[in-house]
Amino acid sequence: MPVFAYIIVAVAAYLLGSIPTGYLVAKAKGIDIQKSGSGNIGATNAMRVLGKPAGIFVMVVDAAKGYGAVYFGSLIVKYLMDHRSTASPGSHDEFIALENAAQFLPIIAGICAVLGHNYPCWLKFKGGKGIATTAGVYLAFAPVALLIALAVFILTILVTRYVSVGSIAAAIVLPVAVWFNCGNLFFESVTIALSLLAIYKHKSNIKRLMAGTESRFGKKPEDAK
Repeated sequence: MPVFAYIIVAVAAYLLGSIPTGYLVAKAKGIDIQKSGSGNIGATNAMRVLGKPAGIFVMVVDAAKGYGAVYFGSLIVKYLMDHRSTASPGSHDEFIALENAAQFLPIIAGICAVLGHNYPCWLKFKGGKGIATTAGVYLAFAPVALLIALAVFILTILVTRYVSVGSIAAAIVLPVAVWFNCGNLFFESVTIALSLLAIYKHKSNIKRLMAGTESRFGKKPEDAK
């Protein structure tokens, strides 16, 4: 049963994460966001193309996708535990499998939600950069670490006026904050991988920063989160 649960959680979390919030909100307004601004479907481009209220809505919903995926994984764990408690005791191997599922299923759900947002099958795998969705995942797992990364994100934007720099700075700080707040090696490894993915998704921003052509927040459109 746990093996089937892993498949269910991974697929469901990916599909939840792949809901293209920015694309759908823009479509409802008669705009193709992939052909507007930076062409990214994330919250920053949505804010620039559609306005602040729409951009904030996209950001909140994208974060909720990450949080909701982790919550769904936790619900599946609860179901597995409750099912076992009402059935026969089972073998020691079954108990270990359930213990592992309790640790890994919510984390797998979070990873798949971010991958779904970044690479949605509905849009030929061209999605956002996963910052808001990753924030939702860490709101569920490590809220203190998230607050630290969020503070760095905001402070960096205030100083540099670059959303991309704020996102990259937060991605760098998050693994450090997670390690000091959680101290779990597996979770730390996952955090490092997600942070590296976030930085990789900003490769075009990094090139523009090096060339001095990156747009500042509050002025011209730039790549969204």
